[in-house]
Amino acid sequence: MTGSSPQVRLSAREQFLPKLVTVLREGYHAADLRSDLTAGLTVAIVALPLSMAIAIASGVGPERGLYTAIVGGFLVSLLGGSRFQVGGPAGAFIVLVAACVAQIGIPGLILATFLSGMFLVCIGALRLGTYIKFIPYPVTVGFTAGIGVIIFASQMTGLFGLTLAGSEPGPIVEKVAALWAARGTVNPAALAVALATIAGIEALKRWRPRWPSLLIAVAGVTVAAAVLGLPVETIGTRFGELPRSLPVPALPAFDPGLIIAALPYAISFTLLGAIESLLSAVVADGMSDGHHRSNAELVAQGVANMGAAIFGGFCVTGTIARTATNVRAGARGPLAGMFHAAFLLVFMLVAAPLAVHIPLAALAGVLAIVAWNMIEKDEFLSLLRISRGDAVVLLVTFLLVVFRDLTEGIVVGFALGGLLFIHRMSEVARVEERAPLVAPDIADQVRTHAGPGTDEVMVYRIKGAFFFGAVTAVGGILDRIARIPKAMVVDFSEVPFVDSSAARTMDLFIEKMARQGCKVYVTGTDAAMRRVLFVAGVRPPRVRFMADVATAVARAAEAVGDAEGKLTRAE
Repeated sequence: MTGSSPQVRLSAREQFLPKLVTVLREGYHAADLRSDLTAGLTVAIVALPLSMAIAIASGVGPERGLYTAIVGGFLVSLLGGSRFQVGGPAGAFIVLVAACVAQIGIPGLILATFLSGMFLVCIGALRLGTYIKFIPYPVTVGFTAGIGVIIFASQMTGLFGLTLAGSEPGPIVEKVAALWAARGTVNPAALAVALATIAGIEALKRWRPRWPSLLIAVAGVTVAAAVLGLPVETIGTRFGELPRSLPVPALPAFDPGLIIAALPYAISFTLLGAIESLLSAVVADGMSDGHHRSNAELVAQGVANMGAAIFGGFCVTGTIARTATNVRAGARGPLAGMFHAAFLLVFMLVAAPLAVHIPLAALAGVLAIVAWNMIEKDEFLSLLRISRGDAVVLLVTFLLVVFRDLTEGIVVGFALGGLLFIHRMSEVARVEERAPLVAPDIADQVRTHAGPGTDEVMVYRIKGAFFFGAVTAVGGILDRIARIPKAMVVDFSEVPFVDSSAARTMDLFIEKMARQGCKVYVTGTDAAMRRVLFVAGVRPPRVRFMADVATAVARAAEAVGDAEGKLTRAE
């Protein structure tokens, strides 16, 4: 069946309309409220130990992690452009926040967070959110893997209970040397607590995946350490009593000298926060078949950062782990994220005296698992195999993040990705004389008749280079198909090349079609394209490759007819 799938453009007002308004307009009922309350409680249970662990690893008190999750998380869900996004402190910021605190102190961190919020609001207001998503996939994988390595290294002191001769160095090489020099100070009790926490989390994830593994594991080892009287450092012994309420809101100190010192960190927070939040929103879209509003999301992240800073918190961003938990827990809308913040506030009011007994080694175990999961091992290895160019971009980004600087890694990785694209386009322009330098990159729906059964087959032709700069447009059009057919043919005959970002987009699209009972056929691919698609998971039996559109339509129509015949006979 043929039809139209026009590209829908949001009006200027709709681009900044919070998803909460949309959800309430669609109709919000008691069943939705119950689902959001359950999801909010589930996410809050996950966020409670994680927020404190991230704050401690960032060089600030655990209470600031709770302030950030409560205030920032509430504002992200209240104003954001994603239906399921959950905001709060993120592991990706640990290195930057720790460096900021070490150089300009807590007042400087709060000021940098507030300035970052202002910058994010400006980026969203200028409608630049769409362009941030053009960062190549190898850059994001290399970046997150690099952060994972840094976080894991930073938790070695807590995992082994080491006592360093001085303060822990920031650079990875010096850090490893300092850790090795302190190897004789290993605390067996702290190591046992950390390993028990890791083992407990992993065992619960495997055998009881719906249980709150983080909270159960941390609570279990906390009780065990207290009962056995283990000589381990706890939140209370290092930070004292936790507050049982939010602090009085106050604007940061706008001292000219402090502003100048905080400005580089504010810019880094802005760049990382925008990327992390939009990546998290994309993940939520893929899990829920939804569509987020990039500019509204950035404005909300900016307001959330300013709000967190006013209450003494630090950087807020969309968090992939908590957002994914929110979707899996059955959330219906942004109220789930707001309930998550409210539950965290209740936990802080009620459970603060108990939290002081949590061993720091247990929180180090939590962050070790977070860091390990951030290193997307399968994607990393796949990108190394797809092409030499993608492998170079991936490795350069990864190594710069680990050994140099986070921002430098993103900037250089993005620049290399651009150069790689220009190189590929120049090669295509020579071989394919008709290929323009910058293709329109739109999905072109065509009408095809191939006999009985074709009414249930839809054909789409992708025209132009299918690369990281085009995946948003092409993926958006494919996702907005008005009626899902029983079979779909995607024609690549006018696509000069496919990169890893495009292959991942096709993988997500095919997964979505499969969930809705639609079989996908791909035509017009050459050996090089198929190799990239295969490595990304776009391969039989999930998808069927055919020589041309006519053959694919005939085969799809035959399969649809056979399926309908079996259904009729069964009835």
